[in-house]
Amino acid sequence: RCLYAVGFLDLFGVSMVVPLMNLHIKSLGASHTVAGIIGSLYGVMQLFSSTFVGCWSDVVGRQYSLLACILLSALGYFLLGTSTTVFLFAISRVPVGIFKHTLSISKALLSDLVSDRDRPLVMGRFNAASSVGFILGPVVGGYLAELEGGFYQTSFICASIFLLNAGLVWMLPWSEENTGNREHHQDKGTNSFSAKANHDLHLKSETNGAMTNTNLFQSPWIQIATVLKKIKEIACSNLWDIFLVRFLMSVAILLYYSNFTLALEERFGVKPLFSGYLTSYSSALGVLAGCLLGPITKLYQHNTYRILLHSSTFTCTLILLYASALNIWMVILSSTFLAFSTTIGRTCIIDLELTIGGNEASGTLLGVGQSVTSVGRIIAPLLSGIAQEFSPCGPPSLAVGLALVAILIMNANKQKYCSHGNVKLKNQ
Repeated sequence: RCLYAVGFLDLFGVSMVVPLMNLHIKSLGASHTVAGIIGSLYGVMQLFSSTFVGCWSDVVGRQYSLLACILLSALGYFLLGTSTTVFLFAISRVPVGIFKHTLSISKALLSDLVSDRDRPLVMGRFNAASSVGFILGPVVGGYLAELEGGFYQTSFICASIFLLNAGLVWMLPWSEENTGNREHHQDKGTNSFSAKANHDLHLKSETNGAMTNTNLFQSPWIQIATVLKKIKEIACSNLWDIFLVRFLMSVAILLYYSNFTLALEERFGVKPLFSGYLTSYSSALGVLAGCLLGPITKLYQHNTYRILLHSSTFTCTLILLYASALNIWMVILSSTFLAFSTTIGRTCIIDLELTIGGNEASGTLLGVGQSVTSVGRIIAPLLSGIAQEFSPCGPPSLAVGLALVAILIMNANKQKYCSHGNVKLKNQ
């Protein structure tokens, strides 16, 4: 629950500030080109730092790396609150661009603390808690922006929220004894573990504790060498197809949202305000979808591959429905169910990465996955711009094609995924 609060506060604070940043940098006298370059700088830093920071969390331990990332992100938002020039604004984005991987490390920590069987349910709840923060943050940030010096106040509040998160992480029970107590309480609750799963969790906690104690005080050069070795192992593994599926589905979803507001206005004469309401409505449904992952995984007998395949197929169908919609009601219908399928798909692809890749390198795996998604964020706007030259329905039509390729890849590797799923079920 403490980590759920961390996820909620993280996105709540960030979503207060991010929508106001373009307005602020332009008020400092930056041109559209300069604003675009600084915005891209953050994405590029995230692309290259995601894998490294995730792997670093495997080497030095979750607590140390999570606290470091939270505190350095707080420093970035504090500097943002003092940015009175374009140069200071750009400098403030550097620590955030490099170390704002708090959600990824939190997910890796959750993966360490729960059994494989309960991982999709816990990840779904974590995503739901984070999404609530993403929904509420822009509302509070918009209100504060109306005040004198509102952007600076919002930035300082965001930095304070990150400091609060650091306090929550510091108070987490990190000792092996407390980990054992947490497992004991979970065994009595609704998310009970089997004896085998409890034994695995105990070994996992001992391993993580040993890694933290032995690696935390190693020289930086030894830590860097260990990180590079782990990255090389992931690069040489047989996970390329999973990351390719994640890349294709990420680009497909980004293409769907890329010209959503503009396309609705051109196709149906809908005002941007309505598009905003529809986006908020979809985000709220995404929160509900995260809470429904438990019953869904039970229905599928915890077969993550089947859930991912079906959710991806459903996503592809819904984007096709949106692209061929004849009226706004078809768009509302597709948006309603798309919120469920995309939320479930995002959670399942992470679970499949960890199941096949192994939990011992969960931080590295999540970091690589985040880098893959970052590449998608860079490529999607370019593809969207080219596709829009032909039709307002060009981006979603291209998204359908990419989603179909992802589905074909999953079908081609069905035996590989199912074999891991069967092992997972037998072990539980």
